Amino acid sequence: MITHYPSLLRAPLPAGLRHLTPHAFHFTATVYSPLPPPPFRVRPLRAAAGGGSPVAGDGGKRATPPPLGPAVLDFVRSNFLPLALIGGIALALLDPTLGCLAHKYSLSKYSTFGIFIISGLTLRTKELGAALQAWPAGLFGLGSILMLTPFLAKFIVQIQFFPREFITGLAMFCCMPTTLSSGVTLTQLAGGNSALALAMTVISNLLGIIFVPLSLAKYIGAGAGVSLPTEKLFKSLVSTLLIPLILGKVPWIQVSRSRSMLLSVQAKAFAITVTIGVLLHLALLAFNATALQLLSCLKQKEESVFTSKEYSRAVILVASQKTLPVLVAVVEQLGGALGESGFLVIPCVAAHINQIIIDSILVNWWRQRDQQSTNAK
Repeated sequence: MITHYPSLLRAPLPAGLRHLTPHAFHFTATVYSPLPPPPFRVRPLRAAAGGGSPVAGDGGKRATPPPLGPAVLDFVRSNFLPLALIGGIALALLDPTLGCLAHKYSLSKYSTFGIFIISGLTLRTKELGAALQAWPAGLFGLGSILMLTPFLAKFIVQIQFFPREFITGLAMFCCMPTTLSSGVTLTQLAGGNSALALAMTVISNLLGIIFVPLSLAKYIGAGAGVSLPTEKLFKSLVSTLLIPLILGKVPWIQVSRSRSMLLSVQAKAFAITVTIGVLLHLALLAFNATALQLLSCLKQKEESVFTSKEYSRAVILVASQKTLPVLVAVVEQLGGALGESGFLVIPCVAAHINQIIIDSILVNWWRQRDQQSTNAK
């Protein structure tokens, strides 16, 4: 007869582990079991060390780089205006056929009308009331657009350059009212008051009917010894601005029409005029920002509309930009009185694109600074 002793069937436990709870005894019994333990999985542990990432098929987590799609979409949303302009110019230079076809059938003739309708529908009543309260800031913006910045044309026409039309075109660009859409759009992105921006845009373009012919005759026509058809130009602007259905010219169409002429210009001459256009816009930004800073010092005891970020950003952006469609309408009506129409328009197309790119960079910088300020709070 064989007697079975439990001590012969499993390894004896250490003395310190004999008097434990059943749960602890179960754990220790498992550890000291003579059966071989399951294989140790190192792979899930290494994957877990990689951080939060998609779960793999074996239950572990694998480290993957962050998706690129959302970052690209965020960049496009923040810079859609310069990207759209650059894309339109590139398309026109590569193949002008589509742009010329759009011009032939007046495809974009409803664009200006649509811009104002959409902007008006998206306005909030609160913003409109705030814009009325900020009338001093709007008044300064209109004065800067229609009276102060056109004065720069008097100095620009003094630059000796060939082809002469490049400098004349930039001087004419100074006499134009503000942009029809980009100023309002960038103001919205920068957190400014879009109602104030839209009000300055509409009023400056309407008053431009009077101020543009006068500015051209005083600062450009007199300096060049040319008598401009002021009355004819005034009637033309009435139709092209008050009836926006025949206005909507865009840079894509203009570059398409002038592609052959643009390609015939020397690269050095074009680069110089582009640089002058960039310096011109930077000067306008610096002037308007400095003027608002000085005006804000007039009311030190109470908050001024000039110190409000919402109003000042709207004025700086809108008052520093110049519109291309109105210039194109003016050039077409002059009938070559100041030079070849294509040469007059080409540097202004570049200046228009540059001002959108520069202001987009400025708006993104404002937004990053606002975000940092919010995070600090």
